Amino acid sequence: MEKIIIIMLIITLGIFIYMYFTLRSQIKDITAQLDFIEKNRSNALITIRVKAGGSKALAAALNEMLENHRAERVMWKKKENEILTSNSQLWEKVFMSANKDTPMIEDGTNYGDFLLNTIENGKDKFTADELKILKDGANQIKEIEGKLTILEQKYPGCGSKPSEGDSIDAESAGMVSDNSELTKFPSFKGKDLDGNDVNSDDIFSSNNVTVINFWFTTCNPCVGELGDLEKLNKELAEKGGTVIGINSFTLDGDKSAISEAKDVLTKKGITYKNIWFDSNSEAGKFASGLYSYPTTYVVDKNGNIVGQPIVGAITSSSQAQQLNKLIDEAIENSKK
Repeated sequence: MEKIIIIMLIITLGIFIYMYFTLRSQIKDITAQLDFIEKNRSNALITIRVKAGGSKALAAALNEMLENHRAERVMWKKKENEILTSNSQLWEKVFMSANKDTPMIEDGTNYGDFLLNTIENGKDKFTADELKILKDGANQIKEIEGKLTILEQKYPGCGSKPSEGDSIDAESAGMVSDNSELTKFPSFKGKDLDGNDVNSDDIFSSNNVTVINFWFTTCNPCVGELGDLEKLNKELAEKGGTVIGINSFTLDGDKSAISEAKDVLTKKGITYKNIWFDSNSEAGKFASGLYSYPTTYVVDKNGNIVGQPIVGAITSSSQAQQLNKLIDEAIENSKK
């Protein structure tokens, strides 16, 4: 009888030990997934291997929070874009007075403050009524940026980094290729600015390297680098690559924004393809997570993002050098 009791106790202890280490591993894995999602601006959701100890309910709650967070962020970014597009000619005058080599947001400063400072520096170029419109818009954007900052702070776990030696479960994180070190650019189906259908699979698979540039029409640094990107596109053509532009104002096929973007591109002599897709798509949500414009990604033939994005204009020698390094790496990846 005593032997049976001892055996039962050993079995029970074994089960508790197994459950302890399983849950510990599960929590560690969930933390790693959250870190991956935050660092890579991924739209993946949390997955679990073992549905025990409340881990299923925890994952469901976290996923609901992530989806609500993304939806709210998209809404505020749309409002911000509406403010800029409603008086695009006025805003274009504002951005023309900004330093073209300066990223739109520096060191985490509020974009609204950047706009207010730029308006103040160029106030002699505007009438009193125009200044009121611009300052009202900039203050609204400042408020929106504040709300976006609060949204990011709602998820402190997303910003925590795994301790040294911990690994990220790339497969369960959802947007990683067979090589766990490479992150997939979110797939998309959309149109170019002339209304022709485009999709990510065709674009990536037909090019050894694809340079994707996120910009918007009233962003002076964005417009200032278009000529450099056109030159780069011609150079890449000889290497089996291309440049793709994505104007954030044109998402969802906004006809007015598309017309304005095409006008700017025509004046600058730009021939490389610019595209749009739905803002609620995976790629649209990815775009809404960008904090600074212009931002440029390098993607290889397999749709993998190579290295870190280039934030700010590529007109400086250091930025151009880093971009060329990523391009060479993407071409090498495409040969494998």
